[in-house]
Amino acid sequence: MSEMVKAMVRVGASQMEMREYPMPDVPEDAALMKVVVAGICGTDVKMYKKPQKDEHVIMGHENIGYIAKAGKLFTERQGVKEGDLVFVEHYVTCMQCEWCHKGEYRHCASTDWRHNPNAIRYGYTSCESAPHLWGGFAEYMYLPWNAVLHKVPKGVSPELAGIVTPMANGIEWALFDCGVGYNSSVLIQGPGQQGMAQTVACKQAGASCIIVTGTAKDVRRLEVAKKLGADYTINVSEEDPLERIMEITGGIGVDVSLECTSGAGTIPVMLGVEALKRKGGTILLQGELAEFPNFPLGKATVKWITFKSARGHGYQSCELALEQLASNRFPLDLVTTHTYPLEDADTAVRAVAGEISEDVVHVSLLPHGPVH
Repeated sequence: MSEMVKAMVRVGASQMEMREYPMPDVPEDAALMKVVVAGICGTDVKMYKKPQKDEHVIMGHENIGYIAKAGKLFTERQGVKEGDLVFVEHYVTCMQCEWCHKGEYRHCASTDWRHNPNAIRYGYTSCESAPHLWGGFAEYMYLPWNAVLHKVPKGVSPELAGIVTPMANGIEWALFDCGVGYNSSVLIQGPGQQGMAQTVACKQAGASCIIVTGTAKDVRRLEVAKKLGADYTINVSEEDPLERIMEITGGIGVDVSLECTSGAGTIPVMLGVEALKRKGGTILLQGELAEFPNFPLGKATVKWITFKSARGHGYQSCELALEQLASNRFPLDLVTTHTYPLEDADTAVRAVAGEISEDVVHVSLLPHGPVH
């Protein structure tokens, strides 16, 4: 009898069950990764709670693990060997299209699960598609020839490496997309894992004023944000955020507004528009916002606002994020707050949703138990 691989499979809205799949054969141009850490983010929460087109999915798109078995061509092309600790991006791309050649494979149609029924993306692809292991909520994950890998630097633990995806997003969105740099003033709305990552990225880039907002339930998270580099924190449940932002900035406003509230609606967007400086500010939006029929387009044009859409990360931002983790410059262990075994995947997702504790920042599944 062939060896079997355990995986937690989403079988419906807010429903998950343990299943087993055959350990796949590994051809010369592929590999198998032993998943040791599978990070969970706000997108997982949304995907888990709502009915999806492909219900049977092994979730988990922030994955760290060891190369357990690899074909000769795979090791030559990828520059890795069996036993290496790696971070695998969730994009599985064609490596042939215009986007891939530009290094913007996050936009490749071959990984666009929303519109391409044949797309492959870790954490989003149906596990009915052989060899089934397309997500981190499993003991092992299949790596085809076009998987995008990064070696984890020595000295970085697998659990700490588990936050590389939000860290890479922070670098991609704040620095590359919105141009945060030396002496920038920044508003970061939401002190979750994305907000924390933006805080670190902005501090590292030399921002002179970093303001992080949260609600009454975010008191502990706001304390962590201060330790990671925020100059000011605002509890919007207790004080007027716009009034406080203008007080902090001397009535000028901020250069950049980063919306990291996990789809809290139009209110954060409006605050971001109002909080931007009089001319030439940039606002980053993420998630699927609801209809916004009364959007103040006139004010946006008069203030000459640039709108950016948060869309994943690129190779360079991932490499820089790993270097950031290896630098030990920031106490990023404060972000890795909760871990759960594979069989508690449902609880882990609900923890990210805020249903377990108010001090949750980043949650990881450990498919093979505690990492030593």
